[in-house]
Amino acid sequence: MPTIGFLHTSPVHVPTFTALLAELAPAWQAIHQVDEPLLAEARQNGPDAPDILMQLQSHLTQLKEAGASQIVCTCSTIGGIAEQHGEALGLPVHRVDRPMAAQAVALGPILLVAALESTLAPTSALLADEAARQNRSLQVDTLACTEAWAFFEAGDPAGYHHAIANAIRTQLDHSATVPAAILLAQASMAGAADLLADLGIPVLSSPRSCVLAVTSP
Repeated sequence: MPTIGFLHTSPVHVPTFTALLAELAPAWQAIHQVDEPLLAEARQNGPDAPDILMQLQSHLTQLKEAGASQIVCTCSTIGGIAEQHGEALGLPVHRVDRPMAAQAVALGPILLVAALESTLAPTSALLADEAARQNRSLQVDTLACTEAWAFFEAGDPAGYHHAIANAIRTQLDHSATVPAAILLAQASMAGAADLLADLGIPVLSSPRSCVLAVTSP
């Protein structure tokens, strides 16, 4: 049975991706590895700090040895670094946000939204990479709704998603331009998309698009 190894920096992602895999690709099974301190260390020292690289290497190797045929890093802050380890590891390592980024670039001007400042730079770099791959121009406005993160840390997903949605509505109300797509940079933000369905603007999140991309023939 094909197996995806998921590397998370929060346990909240385990049921999300388990359910998505059961819905979208029931022939696949999942292995989950969670390292919560890794995100805090990456925010403090940078995702390419030597200690982060060592820990990433260890986690990815453990997932491979546990039977993973593909690996997904669900943390956008360290996803780009994890992705680079795939060749040395000998199996595909995916960053959760790449399929979403490819879709966003194809749509046009983007409002990139993150609840952590540390996510904006790697996601912006990913969008630039995807724009180059598609030979498209790129226009990105960014929004850091950092006040929402306290709800996530408090274990209040509803408050977290409402804070994100409210910040996006405020941004759009004060903006002279309308984006072609709103990109929710972190996998944990996906629940905010349902709260913005009335906008008439595609609100893209990473979990579903990533699982579909990784499990497609």
